[in-house]
Amino acid sequence: MAEQVTSAKATAKTVRIPARKARLVIDLIRGKSVAEAFGILKFTPRSGAYLIEKVLKSAVANAENNFDLDVEDLYVSEAFVNEGPTLPKTLERFRPRAKGSASPINKRTSHITIVVSAK
Repeated sequence: MAEQVTSAKATAKTVRIPARKARLVIDLIRGKSVAEAFGILKFTPRSGAYLIEKVLKSAVANAENNFDLDVEDLYVSEAFVNEGPTLPKTLERFRPRAKGSASPINKRTSHITIVVSAK
């Protein structure tokens, strides 16, 4: 007997936003229904809102097309942001520091993961 799947997941890797900034937005939608989460993201004036909205759309599409789940019954069961790698040497810059030394300017990235589940 096949087990019924009740959740779908979407991940965006190496997104060009610091994890700390993305977590401020992702905390707003955790545990909310999908419709409410889209409304929150649409009117949130932070840079990560657009990127997180794209990942949420992908998770909803995965649930609808791959697992035949009803979109009205979905809610954001898990949402988290992990740190990705700092970008490679092509974007590496250095900031002058005291006594002739230098420190790198970090171009931080994130891995955004959203899991939607049926109620």
